[in-house]
Amino acid sequence: MNKEFLNIYNNLIKLTRNKNLYKSLKNNDTFSDRLIILLFHFGFFLKFYKKELSKKESQNLFDFFIRQIELSIREIGYGDVAVNKKMKEYVNLFFSILDIIEKWDSLKFIDKFKYLQGLMNINKDNDQFVDYFDKYRDFLINNSLKIFTKDILEPTFNYGCTKT
Repeated sequence: MNKEFLNIYNNLIKLTRNKNLYKSLKNNDTFSDRLIILLFHFGFFLKFYKKELSKKESQNLFDFFIRQIELSIREIGYGDVAVNKKMKEYVNLFFSILDIIEKWDSLKFIDKFKYLQGLMNINKDNDQFVDYFDKYRDFLINNSLKIFTKDILEPTFNYGCTKT
């Protein structure tokens, strides 16, 4: 299952690295912005595929994912104390993101936008992140978990963040 976890992680990283996502930010993208987008990808992923994973597999995937983030933080150069503090902040942020994702379908567009804007430096007139995550949500609904576990994904949804 570890190879499958790595494929899932790499696919979510690939989606997060989409340069078009960062055109909506006021400033240049930061590690924090990228991590927030990655956490949203992972949160939606867990929401829609939790039924296909056992509780143990879900926990192992979460643990794997968190370890990968921790390794990334260490590579940036943070020490042990700072890594522990940052990881606690990021895990708490992830749980708040999961709460929003659970309510995503019932939220109004403006509420989704305000939540995302509160986390990142999104331009006030730019609502492309909401559009993007709605399309990503639809992509997850229409595809199985296996698409993420086999190889690197070539998403079929419009992930260029342009409104339709």
